[in-house]
Parts: sequence; C-alpha cells; structure tokens
Amino acid sequence: MRFCLNVDHIATLRNARGETQPDPVTFALLAEQYGVDGVVVHLREDRRHINERDLRLLRELVTTKLDLEMAAVEDIIEIACDVQPELATIVPEKRLELTTEGGINVIDNLEHLRSTIERLHNSGISVSLFIEPDINQIDAAAEINSDFIELHTGVYSNAETEDEEFDELERIRQAAKHAKKLGMGVNAGHGLNYKNMKQFAALENIDEVSIGHSVIARAVMVGVEQAVNEMLTIIQQYEIK
Repeated sequence: MRFCLNVDHIATLRNARGETQPDPVTFALLAEQYGVDGVVVHLREDRRHINERDLRLLRELVTTKLDLEMAAVEDIIEIACDVQPELATIVPEKRLELTTEGGINVIDNLEHLRSTIERLHNSGISVSLFIEPDINQIDAAAEINSDFIELHTGVYSNAETEDEEFDELERIRQAAKHAKKLGMGVNAGHGLNYKNMKQFAALENIDEVSIGHSVIARAVMVGVEQAVNEMLTIIQQYEIK
C-alpha cells in the first residue's frame, strides 16, 4: 500500500498570515526524501491554500508522483492539462466547506465527467474519481473510463462506535474488490490518521492512501521526518503482504 502525502495544510499555515513560510513545496520535497510515495495537492477554485505557483514548482521538482485534486471546472481543467500531473483526482467542491465533504456523484454527472476524463487522458494524465464506496458509483466510474477510484473514508474515520467502524470498513472492502474486478486502481483517503490506519492498512485491494491533515499536525509537534516515518511504519506493519 503506497502512502501519498497531501500538503495542502502547510499552505493553509502559510496563508494564515500572508507570509511565504512554511513552504508546501519544501515540505513536500522533505517528505519525498523521507519515503512518501507521492505528493497530493488540491488546487481549489478559491485558492484557499495551494496556489498555481506551488503547483507548478511541485511539477518541476517532485520525483515520485504528483496527484492533483481538482473540481471538474473549465479553468482548473485547463491548468491540469498544462501542468500534467501523473494523476488528476476529480472531487466535488463547495465554496463554504472546510474540507471535501463526500464523494462526487458520478451517476448524476456522467457526461460531463466523461468529457473531462477524455480531455485529461488526451493530455497524458491518468484520472481518479473521488467517490463513496458504492457499487453503482463504481460501475459508473468504470463506464466512463476512469483509471482509478479514490474511496471516501470519512464515514469510517468519523465512526463513533466499533460496529459503525466495522460496517463501513466492510463496505470499503467490498467496494475495493468490485473496482478491482472492473480493472480500476483503488486509492482511498479522508480522515485517515495514526490510529485508524492500523485497521485500514490490513485491507486488500487498496493500492494507495492519501493522508494529509493528521501527518501535518503530527509534523508540527515532532518534525517532518518522524511524522512521515511513523505513518510509513504503521502501513508496513499492518498491511497484508
């Protein structure tokens, strides 16, 4: 299971005072040095954290993999086609949300997403759709030639009881298995942290996890190297070989 680090909230810290530090590009390169398998950024329409300067520098400097989270809107699609990340992950986006609140509804946006995926593919970019662990949504993603899905793990991460956690983990397990049968890669993310990754890392058919806030918060306390190494250790210890 690969571990990709979302560095959006380093930019959040930087932007809080309108300063130049901490620099998300520097943080990302350090994280690469310490073993992450890729870097994730979300270029939002309102540019609340990552900006185009960050994205373009990361494209020049990242040597693992760059995953651009993005809404399927014209100006961001144009930027993605120009920058050419290895992966574009299409997510729903609301101006007032603190963070992405759930998966995109592929079924209700089928033709627009089909067109967006085709444009990204024509620019040599692989595409992932951030969706709920729902079989019907997975089928729709396969129908429009998405290369990957990223399963929303927010319900699992926010479960209040062991039963709720178990039920959602089983839902994710079945969704990942189904997507693999359809020939898609399976990523996962949202709310994963040092505690709940222990169970999650043991899931089969998950190729990659995208984790941001918990690792950034840990790095504030112990530094980038230790924060990254602690997460890598959990994944390596608990994943099924």
